[in-house]
Amino acid sequence: MSSCNSDKSQSSSACNTPLTPAQKQAAAVGAEQDWAAAKAFYDNLVSTKRPRPPKPQNAITVAVSSRALFDMVKDRKIYEEEGVETYVKYQEENENVPLKPGPAFYFVKALEQVNARLRELYPNDEELFDIVLMTNNHAQVGVRLINSINHYGLSIERFCMTGGESPIGYLTAYLTNLYLSADSEKVQEAIEAGIASATMFTANKDIPYCDKQLRVAFDGDAVLFSDESEQIVKEHGLDKFFEHEQMNENKPLAQGPLKGFLEDLGKLQKKFYAKDERLDCPIRTYLVTARSAASSGARVLKTLRSWGLEIDEALFLAGAPKGPILVKIRPHIFFDDQMFHIEGAQQLGTVAAHVPYGIGQKYNKSKPKDDTVKK
Repeated sequence: MSSCNSDKSQSSSACNTPLTPAQKQAAAVGAEQDWAAAKAFYDNLVSTKRPRPPKPQNAITVAVSSRALFDMVKDRKIYEEEGVETYVKYQEENENVPLKPGPAFYFVKALEQVNARLRELYPNDEELFDIVLMTNNHAQVGVRLINSINHYGLSIERFCMTGGESPIGYLTAYLTNLYLSADSEKVQEAIEAGIASATMFTANKDIPYCDKQLRVAFDGDAVLFSDESEQIVKEHGLDKFFEHEQMNENKPLAQGPLKGFLEDLGKLQKKFYAKDERLDCPIRTYLVTARSAASSGARVLKTLRSWGLEIDEALFLAGAPKGPILVKIRPHIFFDDQMFHIEGAQQLGTVAAHVPYGIGQKYNKSKPKDDTVKK
C-alpha cells in the first residue's frame, strides 16, 4: 500500500506532488522493462486461446463502464434502495448469472471483429483496439463481470474497479483514447480533462447490427469539430451562420472532442487499404450533420481534407431528423452533442452517445428520459 493511503496524517497535496522529469523518465524505463517481461512470459506459455493484449502505448484504448457494457439497471436500483452491502451480496449470489448486453456491448464486439481481421493481416502488429473495463464497482463484483465477459467471449483483460471512487483519474494512466459511460457526470468530467468521452443511451427498440463491419456515425459541430459555428447559430441565427461559413469556407474548423477517435479509425482503415482491402474494410465512418450542403457543407469537407482524414459517407440533412437516416446506416454507435438528436435516434433503435461539449450544453443537459442509474 502506498504512503498516500497508509499515512493518514500526510497531506493530500503530498500525494499529488508531480513527478520530476528524471522521475518520469525512470518510470517510463521501468514500465518498458515490465512490459517486455510480461510479453516474454505470455509468449512462453505453452498455449493460450486468447490473443495477447496489445502494448498500451501502441493500442487504441477504449474504456467502457460496467453499465455501458452491460444492462445493470436492476442492479443499480438495488444499490440505491438497499445500500452497498446488499448490492455486493446480490452480485456474489448471482455471479454465475451473465449480465445482459448494455448499450456499448455490440460496439465492443465490432471492435474485436476489427482486431481479428487486423491480426490476420498483421500478425505481429500491436496497433489494435484495447478494451478496458473502467468502473467504480467494488472488486467483489468483479467475479460476475469477469464471468459475463467470458460468457460472451469478449477479449477484455484490463480492468479498473475503484470501489466507489470515481475512475476518471485513471483514464490518463490507462492511455485512454475514448471513454464510454452511462454516467453523464463522469463523462462531463472526462471531457473537461481533454479525453474523448460520451454518455451511452440504450436504443428503445432492437435493430440488427452488421457483424462484419464496425460502423461509427459522427455529428459534425461540437463533436468532430469545435462549437465555433454552433455558437453563431445560437447567438445570431441561421442567416449569420450561413454568411460566416461561406466567408470562412477555406479556413479549417478547430478540432472537437471526437476528432482524435476519427483519426484513430482512419489509421486502421489505411492498414486495410495497404493490403488491397478497401472494398472489404471492416470499418466504415459516417458524418451525419444537420448542416446544409450548399450553404455550409464545403467548410466541413475542406476541414477534413486539411486534417488528412477521410469520411466514408457524408450526409447533410439541412435540419431534417437524423433518426430515419441512422436506421438505414445501422451504426454500432452514433455520437452527437444535441439531446434531441440523441432521443430521436433512440426512439428508432440507434444506440446513441451524447458528447457534452460546446454551447449546446447550455440549452440541453445530458440527461436521458430514462436516466435512472449511475455507475
